[in-house]
Amino acid sequence: MMSHMEQTLFPRLEALYPELVRVRRDLHMHPELSFEEVRTPQLIADWHERLGLEVRTGVGGRGVVATLRGGKPGRTVALRADFDALPLHDEKDVPYRSTVDGVMHACGHDIHTAGLLGVATVLSEVRDQLSGNVVFIHQFAEEVVPGGARSMIEDGCLEGVDVIYGAHVHSPKEYGTVGTIAGPAMAASDTFTVTIRGKGGHGASPHQTVDPVVVSGHLILALQSIVSRETDPLRSAVVTVGSIHGGNAANVIPEYVELKGTVRSFDPAVQEAAEASLERIIDQVCAAFRAEGTLDYVRGYPATINSHAETERITAIAERVVGAANTYEQAPAMGGEDFAYYLQKVPGTFFFTGGRNAEVDAVYEHHHPRFDVDERSMLVTGKIFIAAVLEELAAAQAD
Repeated sequence: MMSHMEQTLFPRLEALYPELVRVRRDLHMHPELSFEEVRTPQLIADWHERLGLEVRTGVGGRGVVATLRGGKPGRTVALRADFDALPLHDEKDVPYRSTVDGVMHACGHDIHTAGLLGVATVLSEVRDQLSGNVVFIHQFAEEVVPGGARSMIEDGCLEGVDVIYGAHVHSPKEYGTVGTIAGPAMAASDTFTVTIRGKGGHGASPHQTVDPVVVSGHLILALQSIVSRETDPLRSAVVTVGSIHGGNAANVIPEYVELKGTVRSFDPAVQEAAEASLERIIDQVCAAFRAEGTLDYVRGYPATINSHAETERITAIAERVVGAANTYEQAPAMGGEDFAYYLQKVPGTFFFTGGRNAEVDAVYEHHHPRFDVDERSMLVTGKIFIAAVLEELAAAQAD
């Protein structure tokens, strides 16, 4: 059953919906790439300043943090939304299509941002009744490692924060559904580059060369054994080579071949072992063919590990908002998310709000050039955020 405060604030959020759609579509039409955001953080800061909140800009680089102080002392709850776009050309035929060639919101960060502005608006109207504080973290550069979360944390965005919540609109799931998961939710996402150096020459005289193309073929196959033969099958991992570059002509054996790939894992021990195995296999395969191999391994975001208590809270709230039948246990995903850094500092959880709706052609996956979602997902996430804040602050008072 909804609390009295929820019964008051949920309709207020619904009344704001047309304005939130306007803001979301404005952001969608003016996307900005990671680490290049200027207009977006200014829009966010202006909104919070109009609400009379304490606003910090340039946090960790381009982040914005707004603080709502309740009328009485208490705990501090943080809510996070990201706001960067992707280097894709928007192929949708809609009035709010991106006006920036080659850049679009293809992951839903515009939805996250507009929705959180709505939550801030609603909660600011009852600030005198709140026992505690709410911190609105608007993060830049989630899409590109090293991301914005770590630098924002280093710049103090979590100072005094007791718990944090985050959400992502989820295009594979229907609007009106919510997925939660306790424990490992999203994987650590590392990248690697392998350079195989041989001896170039004429394609008709391979015996006079050391062919890095042939070596790369053997290496790609050998790397598959890291998961299939070196990793406990009950402890997940992925090793993928996604890019191969070498040579320019059919009759020329090149001097080198470059491979790029990614490693995904949930367990730090598996992550360590996979990196060590990569280095060992590269060295030995290359040596077997008289080539030289070098590895550049870059640690990406750590695994996103949700706290159990906070996940249980969000699950119960979601069941009130969308119904128990529409609340499901989200399976762990191998995608990466720098919300993980916040969870390393304070307890919290990251949940998923369904955004798929064929009636509005919102049927494409994240990072697709025709990506879109049902904008009402902002209301679902917003209501869950509002309820989580109210419960956290009330629980602290009860204690």
